[in-house]
Amino acid sequence: MAKDGGPDWNGLFKWSIAHGDGTKPPRALSEEDRKWFMEAMQANTIDVVKRMKEITQVMKTPEDVLQSQGVTPENIEDMLDELQEHVESIDMANDLHSIGGLDPLLGYLKNSNAGIRAKAAEVVSTIVQNNPKSQQLVMESNGLEPLLTNFKSDPSTNARTKALGAISSLIRHNQPGISAFRLGNGYAGLKDALGSDDARLQRKALNLIQYLLHNNKADRSVATELGLPKLMMHLASSDDSLVREAALSGLLELAQDKTSGNVLPDQDKLKDILKSRIEGISVMDSDDLHAAREERQLVDSLWKECYNEPSSLREKGLVVLPGEDAPQQLPPDVAGKMFEPPLRAWAAARPAQEDDSDSGSGKKDPPLMLKF
Repeated sequence: MAKDGGPDWNGLFKWSIAHGDGTKPPRALSEEDRKWFMEAMQANTIDVVKRMKEITQVMKTPEDVLQSQGVTPENIEDMLDELQEHVESIDMANDLHSIGGLDPLLGYLKNSNAGIRAKAAEVVSTIVQNNPKSQQLVMESNGLEPLLTNFKSDPSTNARTKALGAISSLIRHNQPGISAFRLGNGYAGLKDALGSDDARLQRKALNLIQYLLHNNKADRSVATELGLPKLMMHLASSDDSLVREAALSGLLELAQDKTSGNVLPDQDKLKDILKSRIEGISVMDSDDLHAAREERQLVDSLWKECYNEPSSLREKGLVVLPGEDAPQQLPPDVAGKMFEPPLRAWAAARPAQEDDSDSGSGKKDPPLMLKF
């Protein structure tokens, strides 16, 4: 073992090369070699359930007791980072409730520190994504209520954004969650988010709107009554390319609704916006054109849907560039990819990444062992 008590990785590497380089037939390990090897491996093995129980104990500890132990908000955020890694596993995510950790985690959504509120929402998001059992457990624990509160009124934009991300994960493919979101005046929160000056918050709001409009046709009238189409038209001219794509996708979703009449207001203004985007796309260089593939297709699809004719992008050969596959009959799924689990999907199919990830590259030691 290494002198500092950690794994002797250099020794382990040399040992494995010496005993498995393929030049000699395998030989039986001596008891001493076997013991050394097992100690080297176990030194870096963490009992995940045990660690989650320890973290749960910390989350249950009153804030004044933590402060008396010298625990800082940054320590709590580091601890939640570790917990988030553990619950990437669906089994561990579901086990968090059984060991008593879910309720205190949801309690952190009401913490006085904005960083802790934001990090707690991130952990909740990881727990519930593509996980119906944990979605139900969070709903039964009234977890949507503090998430909605933070999303709609938290003074920290980052905490609002993280809360919205958790809400999106919680109600996706979860009809009771969608119903509770409506009853909780969630659409009004989405309207406020579209009017913010933060591109990340705008993107997440637009992506959730597009998902809700696509999967719940009745919500289209609600969106129209709240004036969301006008806000989306404004954001279709955003300087942020992902905001533009998400806004165009939502507008296309509304334009394709043939059952409720013309739900898009001010068609002349919309035409001017689309013309402006066509002009902007037309002067892009090759690299920018390839990067704007989804926007090109969305602009063309929306123009055709609203005005029953191809856009001038098609005449210029800018809808499908040489070497690109022709677009599918359906418009590109801008919102769907935004609901990928930020950590669970990364572990399953690297290298996926979340656009607002702010995690560091260094691995931190397990924090927060309280002294009682």
